[in-house]
Amino acid sequence: MVQTNAHRNKRQVTVFILLMVLWEVGSESIQYSVLEETETGTFVANLTKDLGLRTGELAARGAQVVFKGNRQRLRLDPQTYSLLLNEKLDREELCGSTEPCLLPFQVLLENPLQFFQAVLQVRDINDHAPEFPAREMLLQISEITTPGKIFPLKMAQDLDVGSNSLQSYVISSNSHFHVVTRNRSNGRKFPELVLDKALDREGQAEFRLTLTAVDGGSPPRSGTTEIQIRVLDINDNTPEFAKEIYEAQVPENNSLGSLVITVSARDLDAGSYGEVSYALFQADDVNQPFEINSITGEIRLRKMLDFEKFTSYHVDVEATDGGGRSGKCSVIIKVLDVNDNPPELTMSSLISPIPENQPEIIVAVFSVSDADSGHNQQVICSVNDNIPFLLRPSVENFYTLVTEGALDRERQAEYNITITVTDLGTPRLQTQHNITVLVSDVNDNAPAFTQTSYTLFIRENNSPALHMGSVSATDTDAGANAQVTYSLLPPQDPSLPLDSLVSINADNGHLFALRALDFEALQAFEFLVGATDRGSPALSSQALVRVQVLDANDNAPFVLYPLQNGSAPCTELVPRAAEPGYLVSKVVAVDGDSGQNAWLSYQLLKATEPGLFGVWAHNGEVRTARLLSERDAAKHRLLLLVKDNGEPPLSASVTLHVLLVDGFSQPYLPLPEAAADAAQTDPLTVYLVIALASVSSLFLFSVLAFIAVRLCRRSRAGLVGGCSVPEAHFPGRLVDVSGTGTLSQSYQYEVCLMGGSEAREFNFLKPILPSFLLKELGRELKENPTFRNSFLFS
Repeated sequence: MVQTNAHRNKRQVTVFILLMVLWEVGSESIQYSVLEETETGTFVANLTKDLGLRTGELAARGAQVVFKGNRQRLRLDPQTYSLLLNEKLDREELCGSTEPCLLPFQVLLENPLQFFQAVLQVRDINDHAPEFPAREMLLQISEITTPGKIFPLKMAQDLDVGSNSLQSYVISSNSHFHVVTRNRSNGRKFPELVLDKALDREGQAEFRLTLTAVDGGSPPRSGTTEIQIRVLDINDNTPEFAKEIYEAQVPENNSLGSLVITVSARDLDAGSYGEVSYALFQADDVNQPFEINSITGEIRLRKMLDFEKFTSYHVDVEATDGGGRSGKCSVIIKVLDVNDNPPELTMSSLISPIPENQPEIIVAVFSVSDADSGHNQQVICSVNDNIPFLLRPSVENFYTLVTEGALDRERQAEYNITITVTDLGTPRLQTQHNITVLVSDVNDNAPAFTQTSYTLFIRENNSPALHMGSVSATDTDAGANAQVTYSLLPPQDPSLPLDSLVSINADNGHLFALRALDFEALQAFEFLVGATDRGSPALSSQALVRVQVLDANDNAPFVLYPLQNGSAPCTELVPRAAEPGYLVSKVVAVDGDSGQNAWLSYQLLKATEPGLFGVWAHNGEVRTARLLSERDAAKHRLLLLVKDNGEPPLSASVTLHVLLVDGFSQPYLPLPEAAADAAQTDPLTVYLVIALASVSSLFLFSVLAFIAVRLCRRSRAGLVGGCSVPEAHFPGRLVDVSGTGTLSQSYQYEVCLMGGSEAREFNFLKPILPSFLLKELGRELKENPTFRNSFLFS
């Protein structure tokens, strides 16, 4: 392919990403770790399990492991698709002193396209011992040096990191010196020799000590060097640098021998004691890229720099005078990045041929990278003009090549595509990659519903075979590929009897209700409808249909209280002393419908005495409307109506019997209205009641006569049974004590109805009272003979 720089023949796609940190691992990355020097083929991870995929899905979707620069450090087992180590890794070679040592990679899946971010951490093992730059060090120390003086020593280098790196220095046993371990700002440790005892050249002119550097591995490794110390005569001035820390910046493409920086130290002594020589303290003299002129202090390059490997250096410089006294300074050298790396393009997936008539088909997936940083790392991707393809950015530095529109194989069956990647450095560097894409002819359009979901409304109690609505799907193909057939898909809920609820016309998508629906049993249900064309292979799609059953007012209110089951009527007792608003009773009702069809209201239809009682419309509470008086009838019958808010409204009625009492000691009186209604309804019942009442009356008269005779004999006083006696009054403490408007359960009564007209009744009262009430009544009988000899009549 002929490369040209004319922008008129190319079209840059609006893709511009900033790779701030190359192959940066996201917060959701999967992390694996292996020890360095692990053998090739070692099992790393079960990728299928970690990615939450099904067994065999990695193979089916063409899984690939993509590393930077196509360096495959991991591979997939062709049988199990487990993640295996593809080569033996050396952490020091890969990452140097960087910790942790992270190697980002991506797992690429196709059909559909999916990326998983992951990172491989190479963990350090203690495979390197500390090494000093020289086997021997020479120190010249004046004999007048005071104890406590510190002498810097050359540090050892340990390529391991973390706990395996160099941890401390020790020196052989002696009486004049000890060594201390110091930490630099970058975490590296260096030794300093400390004078403990004054030197005497005449006593001992030379010392030979062994300095040992020990790392923190298990077991620990060590390295040694010998320190030769010569004791000198008096030299009382130490060289001093103009600065303690020098800083310099060097472009990574500076030529060998170029000046980096010049350091300067001064010694106030004269003669040989004032002559200063310079030397570098470097952990690895062989591999360090700098050298210093021992006379001028100029630091120059002796090896080419590479920003991608090291971004900065920390170098110590020692100035020594002729008498052996020395001073030290630090030089921090920052490496500046230049645009010296062209972009790299790694093709991960290429699909050819591709089907016609389908827009936005993913043709290729590739990644781009640039080893530079900053502005030099920013890239622009483009494809040649006049082709129906687009570049789209994906995750991080990945791109996808997709079709811009529907392709026509008969018009053009082959495309030659050139992908150009250009960085924004100075000068700009670029990389080009050529691919060929073929187009095939297939049935490529599936039926498409006009809506992804349909909502249908149907009122309950519908007629069977009712047309509820329709779904519609279209297929942009032609001929048999465009003929659509509709069907009901199996419901997701196995308990839903879909086949007995709904049917669909396979030709036009009309939906029918097979039976009447009941809102109270099924308020809503949903199912899937499929549309399939007649192509080869057939394509299909589906849509969600939700059927909402609308409530109809088909349930009348049901009264829970008072009970209306044909048993003895429920009678509420109300004291005549009750205040207006006194709670007589509460009608409780429910409605099986919902919404406004279940809103209940209460209404008083008929009352024995209008205006005496009222009912609250919203809660069914029956309360007194005014003060009660002696002129109010003792027995009342209330007819209440419970009505819902449906259209049309449904209702239920309930009858409530109320008995007015002076106190709750009065007996329970059956309501003549109920008896009258029963008599009017069934004459036979009236005859039976009269006969029973006559027999009971004869029996009662016999018992009364017997009691009267017995009482007369005992009290020697006659008792006239036929005369009327004033009604006795129970003590005030026997009235209602519960506050609920009903008679206390401590009293039970037996009431016998006499024969005769409905307007006259004779009642015999037999109270069953608690023991303490019997005692109180006994005392009352002794004190009040009138009460003791009285019976109640009405």
